[in-house]
Amino acid sequence: MDSFTALADPTRRSILEMLGQQPHGAGDIVTRLQQAGAISAPAVSQHLKVLREAGLVRVKVDGQRRIYSLDPAGLDAMDAWIARVRGFWASRLDALEQALLEGEDDE
Repeated sequence: MDSFTALADPTRRSILEMLGQQPHGAGDIVTRLQQAGAISAPAVSQHLKVLREAGLVRVKVDGQRRIYSLDPAGLDAMDAWIARVRGFWASRLDALEQALLEGEDDE
């Protein structure tokens, strides 16, 4: 699953926002999400798996605990794609602005 597809789910976006503040243990993520609404521990585990497979989070095993954190490489790939798209539209909008200005001069 690619990064953007993984982020289509609001629960996964919430997890990323949480991890953007600091790394969290899986149990802590479950507790926080359960406080926000009804979600089971297996469902949270599945969301974490999707985020990990999409390259957006990484996990470190610390004894019995699994500590999740953002994976900068996955976020960098998304940034690069956004920059390419933004660059495409910026040049198109600049050309449109120029054409509109030229049209005003003709009147």
